[in-house]
Amino acid sequence: MSDWTEGYVADIGYTFGYYAELNPQRVKLAFLNAGYAFPATGAACELGFGQGISVNVHAAASVTRWYGTDFNPAQAGFAQELAQGCESGAQLFDESFDAFCNRPDLPDFDYIGLHGIWSWISDENRTVITDFIRRKLKVGGVLYISYNTQPGWAAMAPLRDLLTEHAELMGAPGLGIVPRIDGSLDFAQKVLATDAAYARANPAVPKRLEQLKGQDRNYLAHEYFNRDWLPMSFSRMKGWLEDAKLTYVCSAHYLDHIDVINLNPEQQKLINEIPDRMFRETVRDFLVNQQFRRDYWVRGARQLPMLDRLEMIRQQRLVQVVTRSDISLKVSGALGEASLQEDIYGPVLDLMSDYKVRTIGEIEHALRESPLSFAQLMQIVVILVGKSAFHAAQDDADIKVAAKRTAKLNRELCLRARALSANIALASPVTGGAVAVSRIEQLFILAIERKIASPVEWARMVLSLLMEQGQRVVKAAVTLEDNAAQLEELLSQATVFKERRLPLLQALRVC
Repeated sequence: MSDWTEGYVADIGYTFGYYAELNPQRVKLAFLNAGYAFPATGAACELGFGQGISVNVHAAASVTRWYGTDFNPAQAGFAQELAQGCESGAQLFDESFDAFCNRPDLPDFDYIGLHGIWSWISDENRTVITDFIRRKLKVGGVLYISYNTQPGWAAMAPLRDLLTEHAELMGAPGLGIVPRIDGSLDFAQKVLATDAAYARANPAVPKRLEQLKGQDRNYLAHEYFNRDWLPMSFSRMKGWLEDAKLTYVCSAHYLDHIDVINLNPEQQKLINEIPDRMFRETVRDFLVNQQFRRDYWVRGARQLPMLDRLEMIRQQRLVQVVTRSDISLKVSGALGEASLQEDIYGPVLDLMSDYKVRTIGEIEHALRESPLSFAQLMQIVVILVGKSAFHAAQDDADIKVAAKRTAKLNRELCLRARALSANIALASPVTGGAVAVSRIEQLFILAIERKIASPVEWARMVLSLLMEQGQRVVKAAVTLEDNAAQLEELLSQATVFKERRLPLLQALRVC
């Protein structure tokens, strides 16, 4: 009998995360910042969509036709229900990569995305996927791919092998994956506690192990306990994707574009002296101890003339997706945390805090009396997009088409939030993607939809739902037991939601 899981963890579901990097809308500014042309996205595909939050958001919130597969039928079933409910037309399957990639009814794609898949599959499946990309990605089409990489995983890889071997040999299969994970973590801690030479040679590993013990077991199961797992160097990834006629363009993680927060002056000088841009990426991974890459590749890279590039940058539409008071003037890179100057960033944030869509050219014009150069404005924009404070915005016509579907999807997600606490994102037709909305906020939105008028009544409705399920409100990592204290905390959250968050979500047409 064949094993349909192919060594991938299947007895526990993947997380309900939303991954913004999978949104094709993010491609435009990243490519323009790097100086390359980008395609329009008529058809897109996500391989290994997990619970399907991202693919459903992107299918509902844009005019792009989406396809995808996830081998786990429980996850695919959940994703299909969401797609059918919002009538997005997304074609989602529960097929293996081999079966899906050889379907005769698939279109050619402008965009193919894989998030958190490549490092956890076999070489056989990597061969299937690269062949699929070679055949089905259009000329000019974009591949987004993320993967664990060296050298950031060099010290941790042996511990990961110890964990998985213990789970396989010493754990009791009948107990399920979670007890085996717990047993493996405890055993690894015992090994390191014996003054193991490996721990002395790799002093960061014991701390990393302690962090793992506090993480979600669904995440750990899929991150660490699959049969196949291979952190791959950039140069080796290049070898795989060049066979599919792809060229590396840039990182999909916008903060990687800002050298000053990632590389010291000596490192910047070294990188700039390397003529081969592919080898620069390999060296850069050593300089920042890269552990996880999020990359854009394209089939047929075309550099833009400077004039065309500047014109297209100025036409790029942006919207602020976080309240002004929630935007920290701190940014983290490989060099640590850096401060952003209020006198430089403040005017841009103040301008965009009305949540109106503006082009970069319009922002430039509005700030024409400031001493900012266009290059400085671009760096500000890239950093704020990288901090998820700004998102790219779609054209008005696309927003109008998508709004009907996102309303249906968000209503379904809010209804599920009554019992499901895992999803913390709702779709915005303005951005073509999702914005963070907590479970409690989703329940407030549900109350508003039910014509419940006041924050007091919102809080009472939410408390009633939680009490029915034996759940409690958590404040500052402390579970509140007293009903009056829970209601007081919910009322506080409801008041803040009405005053600060609701105007933002309404402007983004989330509710």
